[in-house]
Amino acid sequence: MVKRIDGMLPVMEQFYTLQGEGLYSGQAAYFIRLSGCDVGCHWCDVKESWQIEDKQFISILSILERVAASNARIVVVTGGEPFTHDLSQLCLELSKSNVRLHVETAGVYPITGHWDWICLSPKKFKPVLEEYYQQANELKVVIYNQSDFEWAENQAKKTNLNARLFIQAEWSKEPEISMSLVTFVKNNPLWTLSVQIHKYLAIP
Repeated sequence: MVKRIDGMLPVMEQFYTLQGEGLYSGQAAYFIRLSGCDVGCHWCDVKESWQIEDKQFISILSILERVAASNARIVVVTGGEPFTHDLSQLCLELSKSNVRLHVETAGVYPITGHWDWICLSPKKFKPVLEEYYQQANELKVVIYNQSDFEWAENQAKKTNLNARLFIQAEWSKEPEISMSLVTFVKNNPLWTLSVQIHKYLAIP
């Protein structure tokens, strides 16, 4: 049994790199990858983030120091599933540092903290809470097979009209499905193709 500790979060890894996906693709960002996820995507490329270990807990103060040392202007909290945890204190402290706070989530747990940008990346494996469709700034749907295109359109219908729509190939399927994504975007120009540039550049 993992013990939750006040003022601490289980961090699998943290690093300063370029955002590789979505609207902010290509911009420098400090990533905080939290452990813990029960969504269960069979194609997940960070399955090691699913389990929380006691040794992963570090203080929010330590996270703040690492962010400050990076000189980052954007901080992205991801996972795992970040809202497995209460992120109110992390957001409160980071907001004092004049950084933009972004989160990437499957939208399956209630939102905690205040965010400048919410990237909702829904998965078929667990239903999205209604609040995310109203608050998402970005909808990013990962395509694994052809049936996912219709599912993506259904997700877009639920999402607020101000949200930017991105469609992205699951990395292992990218060679065989990429042209289908191009065709989809040409036929549905409200969508934008998201390409995982960090994978092509071989950076974190």
